[in-house]
Amino acid sequence: MFVDAIERVNQFTQPMHSIVRLYGHNEIVPGTATLFFVNEEGCAITCKHVAELIGQSDSIYHHYREFQGARREALREKNAAHLISQLEAKFKLTADTIIRVRNNFVGCVDQFQKLNIDNHPTQDLALLRFEGYNRLLYRSHAVFLGDTSRVKPGRSLCRLGYPFPEFTNFRYNAGNDDIEWTTTGRIVSPSFPIDGIVTRLVGDNNVATGIELSTPGLRGQSGGPLFDAKGLVFGMQSATRHLHLGFDIEDQEVLVNGRRSRVSNYPFLNVGQCVHVDVIKAFLREKNVKFYEE
Repeated sequence: MFVDAIERVNQFTQPMHSIVRLYGHNEIVPGTATLFFVNEEGCAITCKHVAELIGQSDSIYHHYREFQGARREALREKNAAHLISQLEAKFKLTADTIIRVRNNFVGCVDQFQKLNIDNHPTQDLALLRFEGYNRLLYRSHAVFLGDTSRVKPGRSLCRLGYPFPEFTNFRYNAGNDDIEWTTTGRIVSPSFPIDGIVTRLVGDNNVATGIELSTPGLRGQSGGPLFDAKGLVFGMQSATRHLHLGFDIEDQEVLVNGRRSRVSNYPFLNVGQCVHVDVIKAFLREKNVKFYEE
């Protein structure tokens, strides 16, 4: 049903690869997110929660570099261990603290000098504008749904994104104590579609700002397009909600592999939530960004 549409949408939907390092560790945590281009001028949209991590990347590393400088001074003292412990508290560094994030925009532009980010004030939506590129690497652009009265419960739609970080072109460089991209290893991650039906529209004051899907979105698909069988974009994957079904089982005896066991179960229905196409188009108009609709 969505074969031709996926081929069409794949031409303007691209992954963002990220590598993350946590404090006190040399291991690298790979991750993915999704963005899609809305015109031939290097303008793309993604989720605000994705864009915020992009925008914080430099400040996160600057914060850690300040700690490193203070730590070098502390190492000269006899009570270095105590001083470093104080510095860790001052800089709020724990084993779960992100100290380095590097992002790679795969298949977007050949290079760029600046990335402008505009976040929507209330919705999980952000606009990315690449500047200073020589050549576009994506092959097409989104076409948005014009008649949004067609967004109704029961309509079958599909999402496309990059939930599985299968790239391996990164390493930890012990020489400069940093993580970095390499020219070797796997450089791509597979796109992954998930379809579902519209279950309901969500919003405030009788204004639809979101579209709920009967199936969940996956991590890494955030920022990917929601589209119909023609490839027209109805919205953007944003989050997964967990609806408590109420069919709870508490300390009930059941047979498991022929043995009696006592179990508890609290079932939830995982549904996808997407930003409504009307919100996207209004935001692009506000930012004077060219887009197409049909």
